[in-house]
Amino acid sequence: MTKMQRVLSGSPWEAKVGYCRAVRSGNQIFISGTAPSDGQGGTFAPGDAYAQTKRCFEIIESALQELGADLSHIVRTRLYITDFDYWEDFARAHQELFGDHPPASCMVAIAGLVNPDMLIEVEADAIAPDVAD
Repeated sequence: MTKMQRVLSGSPWEAKVGYCRAVRSGNQIFISGTAPSDGQGGTFAPGDAYAQTKRCFEIIESALQELGADLSHIVRTRLYITDFDYWEDFARAHQELFGDHPPASCMVAIAGLVNPDMLIEVEADAIAPDVAD
């Protein structure tokens, strides 16, 4: 039987909604939708699409590291954005992080996020190195 590992970020939304930041099952890691939180209950860099994208991936990278992986293990990203006018900023941040190991990816415009100054939310899937049980 495959051992499941979960990473909780400590966000009050996790308990309220019933989810965790990431789940590892075998060598697969699934990262929940990750918004650009400032860690204090607010939004990191309101209005700055590039900085918000980088922040989402900082949070994702932290969860991956807890599960024995890093950004280079990501095989798929999904960027949910609230304004296509900023697509080049989102894309530039993504390219800087993944230019040497590009994952499958999509960018989808949505009506909005839980906090109106959030411009992006990111989901990611990774294939991690095998670890001993």
